[in-house]
Amino acid sequence: MWKTAQSSIFILLSLAAGTSRAVNNGLARTPPLGWNNWNSLGCDVSADLLLDTASRLVSFGLMDVGYQYTVLDDCWSDGRDENGRIKVDLKRFPDGMAAVSARIHDHGLLFGMYSSAGHMTCARGEGSLDHEAEDARSFAEFSVDYLKYDNCYSKGRAGSAQTTFARYETMAQALNETGRPIVYSLCNWGEDFVMSWGVSIANSWRISGDIYDSFSRPDDRCSCTENDPSSPWCVSPGAHCSVLTILNKIAPYADRGQPGGWQDLDALEIGLGGMTDEEYIAHFSLWAALKSPLLIGADLRKLSPEALTILNNPAILAISQDPLGVPATRVERNTSVPKDRYGIGETHIWSGPLAGGDQVLILLNAANTDLEMVAYLEDIFAGQGPSCSAPQCNEDWLVHDLWAQRMDNNVASELLQKSTSREDAARILKGTNHYNVSSLSYKKGLEKLDKRLLGTEVDEIAARGALKVMVKRHTAKVFRLRPKLGVAGKRYSLFKDEL
Repeated sequence: MWKTAQSSIFILLSLAAGTSRAVNNGLARTPPLGWNNWNSLGCDVSADLLLDTASRLVSFGLMDVGYQYTVLDDCWSDGRDENGRIKVDLKRFPDGMAAVSARIHDHGLLFGMYSSAGHMTCARGEGSLDHEAEDARSFAEFSVDYLKYDNCYSKGRAGSAQTTFARYETMAQALNETGRPIVYSLCNWGEDFVMSWGVSIANSWRISGDIYDSFSRPDDRCSCTENDPSSPWCVSPGAHCSVLTILNKIAPYADRGQPGGWQDLDALEIGLGGMTDEEYIAHFSLWAALKSPLLIGADLRKLSPEALTILNNPAILAISQDPLGVPATRVERNTSVPKDRYGIGETHIWSGPLAGGDQVLILLNAANTDLEMVAYLEDIFAGQGPSCSAPQCNEDWLVHDLWAQRMDNNVASELLQKSTSREDAARILKGTNHYNVSSLSYKKGLEKLDKRLLGTEVDEIAARGALKVMVKRHTAKVFRLRPKLGVAGKRYSLFKDEL
């Protein structure tokens, strides 16, 4: 094991040497927002589904809070022709994929597709391994804007960082050679140290096995060779990872995401029904703060008002799309709390810098009871200097609740039941003053200090002080901290302020 570890670390350092800060294709400067069918519908896909979903992204007002991508996952192909070109299943997509893409683009949305870096996809369709150039040309001809690239049936070309990097780099080069801008989303489940090399070739990379609709239930299909899920030797076959497992997996390297290259915690489960409303709030808030791509996984035809009011919260989406592009990191974990019947129970405090000197703060209660949690400025700003050596620790802070302005369920119900167009959505939302990124980007809104993005002021933290909050079981309290005097102390920075 030690010899293997030494070899892998040497390879990782070699791959990192001389690379740019992030993949150099100019895309995904903030985490992509959109929809993907896999979590709710699997192989039940068709042109009608995609076009209906695109229409609902528009009519439900989701496009106007930033959701751009309609992503088709597996089960769309039908073998290859005599020239080795991949064929579209014409029973599911009778007019071909280019026609679907064109109609999605007509809505003002972007179109995504799927393949696998193997000889088959995970659903045993046609994979792209050794056909990268032909398939990249097909994706460009389909006017694809986003490619999710999976990890099934790799013919054994895995097991080391160098081998897996080469397999995924081949498609990266093929996509670039088409001349079409295509967001490249790796899905190798966090294997072979992808957190150390994914940024060199991709716009995002998965860090775990597939999520499932559970907040904390453990499952052997998301197993590890060690008890610590964050271990780089953690082996995940690719299924049934809970929200909490994924958070614990990413915690030691949560800071690796950056403009153009993001760590993907997998598609959202909000609206599928396996978690409570409070658990979905925690799930969505942490995915946003960690700068994961946010792809809705629910069937929009069955979306509940409660789910819509989570997905369309502009104050949380502004954290995701923050111009600074720095993920939150975990600054405290406490496992000495009441456990559930699976032996699971812990609390976390996550914190991260935002543009303009603000800070996001999340208190997550994954214990089996309601708890009072305390966040100290010393810990909140530990990334800027321990033991209150950070200048921010010696300042006063205003505390803004980012869920206090959540949309009323009655408004959400009207959108879901009565809106069939962008105009309908605008009419319904006119009296609510709901945020619209088509009129004012998140970057511009933050510069203007738009109150819809800043949340509601609920408390203050004095210099060298702490925030005490009662947090219900299996939920999170989410705050934007703003310097009381309007200007925060200078931050320690590793990168230029790109955006």
